[in-house]
Amino acid sequence: MTEIGIAVDPNPAPRPKPGVLPGRVVTLRPFHKGSQAKALYDATHGPEKEDLWRYMNEGPYPGPGDYEAAFYKKQKSVDPLFLAIIDNATGLPVGQASYLRIEPAHRSIEVGHIIFTPALQRSPGATEAMYLMARHVFNDLGYRRYEWKCNALNQPSRRAALRLGFTFEGIFRQHMIVKGRNRDTAWFSMLDSEWPQLQSNFEQWLAPSNFDPAGRQRLSLSHLNSH
Repeated sequence: MTEIGIAVDPNPAPRPKPGVLPGRVVTLRPFHKGSQAKALYDATHGPEKEDLWRYMNEGPYPGPGDYEAAFYKKQKSVDPLFLAIIDNATGLPVGQASYLRIEPAHRSIEVGHIIFTPALQRSPGATEAMYLMARHVFNDLGYRRYEWKCNALNQPSRRAALRLGFTFEGIFRQHMIVKGRNRDTAWFSMLDSEWPQLQSNFEQWLAPSNFDPAGRQRLSLSHLNSH
């Protein structure tokens, strides 16, 4: 008998809806131009911030008006579905991410359009934001596959994907043209069967007890996810 793949539940997953994903350090909220756009523009534009847009398919923007117009379009979009990452201590947006390429019939979904401002980079909040989004995908919505894709030249993004527990799947050569340049795309994924262990690793890393009084991690997430 010819093998054609194991049988799976064919029921589709629900689409993610605009909602709040609360965490201990950060909270993800749907894009809201009135309360978020100016702060995010200021946090992502200016001297020494151009590199935030190096591998993005947009930006940086000439001025706040251009950014806010694009932000408003993103606010109304359902795929991608954009979320602002809010610092719980200050109430200010310090980054963004989105769910995109949402395929309910296959229960596959991607995380992307990620920007961590300098205030969020290399902080527990950055990791917590990615944990909250993954937990929502698997625990609340029941997806089977969670994807991460990036420019193959973007080594920080590739390292981040592996640290977070995504598995490298390969390179799609000449996949896109972005800002007039070739983009080979590195593909990563996380599966529902892998999520219980990854969730445990995230929660162990994010626990306050994993940080010393100076805020330094005691055990790295890369170490946890390497086992």
